[in-house]
Amino acid sequence: MWSMGISLLSLARFQFAMTTVFHFFFVPLSIGLGFLVAIMETIYAVKKDETYKKMAQFWGKIFLLSFAVGIVTGLIQEFQFGMNWSNYSRFMGDIFGAPLAIEALLAFFLESTFIGVWMFTWDRFKPGIHALFIWLTAIGTMLSAIWILAANSFMQHPTGFVINSQTHRAQMSSFAELVGNPQLWKVFPHLILGAFCAAAFVVAGMSAWALWRKQKDGTFFQKSLRFGLWVGLVASVGVILAGDLQTQEIIKDQPMKFAATEGEYDDTGSPASWKIVATFDTKNHKTTHEVSVPYVLSLLTYHKPSGSVKGMNTINKELKQKFSNNQSKSIRNIKDYYVPVNTLFWSFRFMTGFGGLMLLVSILGLIWTRPKKNTITNKRWFLYVLGLMIWVPFLANTFGWFITEFGRYPWIVYGLYTIADAVSPSTTVGQLIFSNIVYFLLFTILGGVMIYYSRRTLHHGLDAIAGPSATAGSHLGSDPFAKEAFN
Repeated sequence: MWSMGISLLSLARFQFAMTTVFHFFFVPLSIGLGFLVAIMETIYAVKKDETYKKMAQFWGKIFLLSFAVGIVTGLIQEFQFGMNWSNYSRFMGDIFGAPLAIEALLAFFLESTFIGVWMFTWDRFKPGIHALFIWLTAIGTMLSAIWILAANSFMQHPTGFVINSQTHRAQMSSFAELVGNPQLWKVFPHLILGAFCAAAFVVAGMSAWALWRKQKDGTFFQKSLRFGLWVGLVASVGVILAGDLQTQEIIKDQPMKFAATEGEYDDTGSPASWKIVATFDTKNHKTTHEVSVPYVLSLLTYHKPSGSVKGMNTINKELKQKFSNNQSKSIRNIKDYYVPVNTLFWSFRFMTGFGGLMLLVSILGLIWTRPKKNTITNKRWFLYVLGLMIWVPFLANTFGWFITEFGRYPWIVYGLYTIADAVSPSTTVGQLIFSNIVYFLLFTILGGVMIYYSRRTLHHGLDAIAGPSATAGSHLGSDPFAKEAFN
């Protein structure tokens, strides 16, 4: 199991993290852009404002790029599940089968069908009917998220199952309980609003770069910039509120995760102070240095200026006692239940800090792009900041994912199945080293292709859109396969 000091389990976990994080760059973007493009085209259908049709077509190209790359990275992620986590697949197959089958047969079929219809029928249907196609695509992407999250939420908070005494596998006992999992309906709004943030700041940030470069189509990009900032403002407020709802569920279901995000090894007093920054002695399980603000942790936890928070040391003792008589020998042999506190503590602060930054930048951008006093083009420094803000929601989403997954350690299915038990027994260290290198190179190429074509589309501006609605004087239709296109 060991080679060059690297364990099979560590390599498998690294590969899961790499494939998941990279895939999750594109999933929120495609979900969010599908929704934004649907709004743009709906405004065009209602107001008959050609600018919004151009916006739907232009930003639709970026949506199509993210959708395509997301599919490829998703296939790689599924492959590594079968390769590295076969024991997990056996244990969870009866639970995962239903939501993943519905995701593939219903949600993915819906989005993949209507995205093709939407792409090639701009001049063949009335605007309202054509807008319906992108709405069905956007709804399909959101339904996909629900079914994937249903599976993941079971891993965080198992519901609607029984353990077969003969096969020792989890079996579904109630589909209603599986999809009614409270964890699912707290996570879903947070994820969707995070996706809207990602799309909003891609639209705003790319528009800002176009204005910063003083390229043509300035009016178009100013309108796109303001549109993206409005969505960014609403989504930033929403993601903060949704995050609070999800936190309340974590406090109840996974107290160790919550205590780690707040860096609390010992039980706090009442009221509880919130650590802005801190350092930890993870070997001896104690905080070494901290800068705290009084009352804030009680406010965040209980929404009132009083109340104590249970620390990791106390929670660890409770979990050891709870699982000391478990039927599984591997669970009984778990030495402790501490999670990676440094990773969770700083991930939470970066995630929330980036959320606050998105809110602040959205407010400033909307102030400086007011129709009666539009001064954004004179503030080149702010355009530069907006351009860099493209990456902020992706980082925030990634740190959020770190909290979700690292905070479940040592469980792959909370309270039922450990990460160590889930790894494939037949996979070798050499195979994992090779596949990790291949996947890393493949992801680097895919990411480079996405950035290259997105940048090229931006630099072409409205010339990147085929059709008379995009480029004045053009005699070609929006359908790239129309017979006129070959004259």
